[in-house]
Amino acid sequence: MAKASQVHMQIGSKKWNRLIEDGAKELNVSLDQKKIDLLGRHAIELLHWNQTINLTAITDPAKIAVNHFLDSIAPATMIPSDASLLDVGSGGGFPGIPLKILMPSLSVVLIDSSRKKISFLKHVIRALGLHNIDAHHVRAEDIAKDTIATHTYDVIISRALSSTDIFIRTALPLLAKDGIIIGMKGKLSYKDMQSLHSSLKTIENSFSLVLKKYRLPHLESERSLVVLRNIH
Repeated sequence: MAKASQVHMQIGSKKWNRLIEDGAKELNVSLDQKKIDLLGRHAIELLHWNQTINLTAITDPAKIAVNHFLDSIAPATMIPSDASLLDVGSGGGFPGIPLKILMPSLSVVLIDSSRKKISFLKHVIRALGLHNIDAHHVRAEDIAKDTIATHTYDVIISRALSSTDIFIRTALPLLAKDGIIIGMKGKLSYKDMQSLHSSLKTIENSFSLVLKKYRLPHLESERSLVVLRNIH
């Protein structure tokens, strides 16, 4: 299979669809044509809005397929199909919208600190006809202070990680019993590992940590899932 950077194609073309379908299979995920079409519509809206709002620095269709969409569904096998999911710092809708498309029974909330990005997310939700999903203009640390949201979400996930430690601390008050926190990162550095183990020392012993390394289909870059599970 050619690397994504070597493939020239249009979003929604047979080649683009095949790139998504084959890549998903490598991640042990099955996508039917309807779901692939919805991913394509998300990608088209992303590039259209990206002309006026900074949503992504990646504009090549093949790289969008791999770096955004396939990366977003990489954690899917860890997520219960009927879970309530909070996507922190969703930006262009990643990973929350692709996960919702893949698993329609998810209840999804997307949050971002940029009002313009929230406008985009609400537009995509309407354009794709998605249900039981919403987007809110709020910072993660502010929603964590809301007692109504306390221990609400089965899965809290983010690709917009400046600090794994801060993300975990922010997510903990929002996590439901038996819930999981998933931090999506690139290759973990020694500093990342130090910060992660330091943060784990300050929380209860009722959490288990799993570090899952994977490579995106068609790319050589290593990615990591930091998974913290509440086993209380």
